[in-house]
Amino acid sequence: MSEPLPPFQAPTGTHDVLGPDSALWEGLVGTFAQRAYRYGFSLVMTPIFEDVGVFTRGIGEESDVFRNEMYVFSDRGERRYALRPEGTASVVRAFVQHQPTTPWKAWYVTPAFRYERPQAGRYRQHYQLGAEVLGTEDPTVDVEVIALAHGFFREIGLTRVRLLVNSMGHTACRASYVELLSEYLAEHQDELVDEHREGWRLNPLRVLDCKNESCVAVTAKGPMLVDHLCAECRDHFDQVLAGLSALGIESTLAPRLVRGFDYYSRTTFEFVADALDAAQNAVGGGGRYDTLAEQLGGKPTSGIGFGSGVERVLLARAAEGIVTPLLKRSLDVFVVDTTGDVGVARLVEDLRSAGVATERAYDQRSMKAQMKVADKSGARWALLIGPEELAAGEVTMKDLRSEDFNQAQSRVARSEIVSTVQELLTK
Repeated sequence: MSEPLPPFQAPTGTHDVLGPDSALWEGLVGTFAQRAYRYGFSLVMTPIFEDVGVFTRGIGEESDVFRNEMYVFSDRGERRYALRPEGTASVVRAFVQHQPTTPWKAWYVTPAFRYERPQAGRYRQHYQLGAEVLGTEDPTVDVEVIALAHGFFREIGLTRVRLLVNSMGHTACRASYVELLSEYLAEHQDELVDEHREGWRLNPLRVLDCKNESCVAVTAKGPMLVDHLCAECRDHFDQVLAGLSALGIESTLAPRLVRGFDYYSRTTFEFVADALDAAQNAVGGGGRYDTLAEQLGGKPTSGIGFGSGVERVLLARAAEGIVTPLLKRSLDVFVVDTTGDVGVARLVEDLRSAGVATERAYDQRSMKAQMKVADKSGARWALLIGPEELAAGEVTMKDLRSEDFNQAQSRVARSEIVSTVQELLTK
């Protein structure tokens, strides 16, 4: 007799989400969706894979994401595709292709893929919530997008989240700054970690994003981009800061905050959760990308957006001691049937159609076995149907949460059970 085959496991760096934990996810996504709707955003859904150029043009072929983390493959027609490493590029590609009326506001929830060492709240397949606005340079929109994210974190109960902001300027003023930074890094390259000792020549700004202590020490003493903005970018940034202040949103200037992708310009921001370890405490971030649409073949179009990792946000909630779901996900009634009568299925369907969360037992189990399942289900009431109830056209209604046995159980006519349950649910 052959040995049984070993069961398959989820791939390394991925994870399954089952109930009741999935209720936390539902609540998170539902809360974000409602908040985005109040801000005028609509849901956008894009393919999970794109032409590899959608990501390389914006993210940059020299970025760590492209060189080390993207899942790139050829299909049977020898076309080169990539699994989505982040949400923005696909949304902008959809904007370029379909040309919706501007300003276009879109939100999304999507899996994203990065081949990297799995870590707290970050998987090789993880999930992102995000929002994008395309078609306006108005700094008021920058403020609105940040306020959308800021309010979302507050709405899900997080209280130890800080907002970091910076400006990367536009192409012209950033180019002048990069020259200054390059000169400075050339003088201090021996103090950088191996990765940046020579790599800074390809993109000096990436050294600012390095969290290694030696790199932080070097760049902390060097020139900062925010001090070299042109008058136009300085004015834009000042209006963003003033707008945040007017809304009572506290922010901290983070001059080393450049984000990880080449497409960012002007406003950049990040939300960090102090309840998490400092090395992995970012729960969301984004910025303005005023050239990405053009890089993807469209007309010059300003844009701004942000993304937030679902797993990381849930970790932050847990770290703050918040474990309750954001949506009610509990049963109202559990139908216990020992008759096997086909009319019981009709009763279950009538309850569900009336908006009552209803479950039942299967496999013709005993009354005792079914009641054990009903007690564990979390339902408030059990509806008991035995031969006696069936013959009388009635249902025994038992309150599973009552300590008073005499008041916990009553008989209700089968024709009135749906309305009776509905009435009880409104109390």
